[in-house]
Amino acid sequence: MGYDVPPTSNANYGWILNIVSKLSANGTAGFLLANGALSGDGTELAIRKQLLLNKVVEAIVILPRNMFYSTDISVTLWILNNNKKARSVEQNGKLVRYRNRENEVLFIDLRQWGEPFEKKYIQFSQEQIQQIAENFHNWQREGYEQTYHNEPEYCYSATLDEIEQKGWSLVPSKYIEFRNRDEQIDFDTKMRQLQAEMSDLLQQEEASKQELKALFEKLGYNLQN
Repeated sequence: MGYDVPPTSNANYGWILNIVSKLSANGTAGFLLANGALSGDGTELAIRKQLLLNKVVEAIVILPRNMFYSTDISVTLWILNNNKKARSVEQNGKLVRYRNRENEVLFIDLRQWGEPFEKKYIQFSQEQIQQIAENFHNWQREGYEQTYHNEPEYCYSATLDEIEQKGWSLVPSKYIEFRNRDEQIDFDTKMRQLQAEMSDLLQQEEASKQELKALFEKLGYNLQN
């Protein structure tokens, strides 16, 4: 919380290139940008394409609104990695085997995630952070065929060929499957449910009217229809 998110402009890509130039051979970096940096033509497209062809874009994570004090818009976490090749690394006394991901980018959509924070803000719970991190690491590592799966409305691992077909766009919704909930509605069943509910409400209303009339009659007053 509390970070300033840079506005979308070509300057953002100059900023990204500056970060890339400072990465070590195995360096990684994460930073926030406005969502507009995910698309756009001209210079932005050319630089975005080059970043992808240089195989340094690891993941694009779109975040919920109201996560930051300085803006209420949804922003994007970019994760860059200067070495997406297969390799083994010792971490906390354990050997971690990474697979080759040079021709892939992981897209994650977290816009519907989070929990209330300070009434008007959103933050991730510890359980959600653990789940997101585990999913990301599973995707990076050997054996991901058993531990990672593309999930509608959550994540998708796109190849560079797929990204090229989408005009080198990094907008997650172009890759992550979203269900058309309207098509899943059985309107006849829904209308019958509504019919039953309305019938019940009308019966309750009629019963209340009769009770009210009876009460007034006991008091010696007749209610005219």
